[in-house]
Amino acid sequence: MNLVLKTVLQRLGLGLITLFAVSIIIFSSLQMLPGGYAQNILGQGATPETVKNFNHELGLDRPATVRYVEWIGNAVRGDFGNSYSGTTGTIKRSVSAIIGPRLFNTFFLASMAAIIAVPLSLALGLLAALYRNSWYDRIINSVTLTTIAMPEFFIAYILVFVFAVKLRWFSPLSTVGEHTPFLEHIYRAALPALTMTLVIVAHMMRMTRASVLNLLSSPYIEMAQLKGASKAYVILRHALPNAWAPIATVVAFNLAYLVVGVVVVEVVYVYPGIGQMMVDAVSSRDMPVVQACALIFAATYITLNLLADIISITTNPRLLHPK
Repeated sequence: MNLVLKTVLQRLGLGLITLFAVSIIIFSSLQMLPGGYAQNILGQGATPETVKNFNHELGLDRPATVRYVEWIGNAVRGDFGNSYSGTTGTIKRSVSAIIGPRLFNTFFLASMAAIIAVPLSLALGLLAALYRNSWYDRIINSVTLTTIAMPEFFIAYILVFVFAVKLRWFSPLSTVGEHTPFLEHIYRAALPALTMTLVIVAHMMRMTRASVLNLLSSPYIEMAQLKGASKAYVILRHALPNAWAPIATVVAFNLAYLVVGVVVVEVVYVYPGIGQMMVDAVSSRDMPVVQACALIFAATYITLNLLADIISITTNPRLLHPK
């Protein structure tokens, strides 16, 4: 078997094992939380008999191992169970149907931020490496360090104050629905996307700059410079292809953040994504929804990191021979 293919399959296997372990942690940790799901849904006035019958209906009186096997088996098929929170009585709502539109909104927002952030950070990083120690390099490093130091919610409030309150270019609330037109959706998601872009551009730009500068002292780079090649040609043609491994890793980490770490941004802008939905589900102790959101976050994070690992292996054959 080809060595690259064998290594990729090994990484995929490790990813599945990791996701399996994470699913056990998610299920176990939520089961150990104090309080009862049935008591929260039925209210404080529910009798012990009503709570017992409700737990029996949900299957919460069965052994945890049986419930986990059933839950993970259904989750593989896209069935995360039913939600009772926010309804009257014991009306069931499919968790998959609830999460679907919210997941689309989150991926829409993450895609907007990624389309802007990835090319911008690569361009800024390459220019910083090309004009090392210049006024541009110092300014861009100062700005990126400033954005890294500020938390997401603080950046969000500054953008709301400037662009929504003072300039009135955007609405402070990014509320969208299933029938919101595409261009209107982009307009309403502009401020959240800009917030996330400012947060992740700094990390990707600095990693791009550091990776390229680390290679500029290599013998083959010096040989290319001695042959008379321009600095821009050396960086783009010789240094950048060999710097893809660390750059791809940090890009994947930040893309994972766009989906997993979007909770704060969605709450600030009241954007109806899966992050805000998870916060609401935790508040109402809607365990099926919390479990589904946590599993989706974990799967997204592991998948993007696997993709970065595979890109690193295919672009840098030396990783196949760590010795």
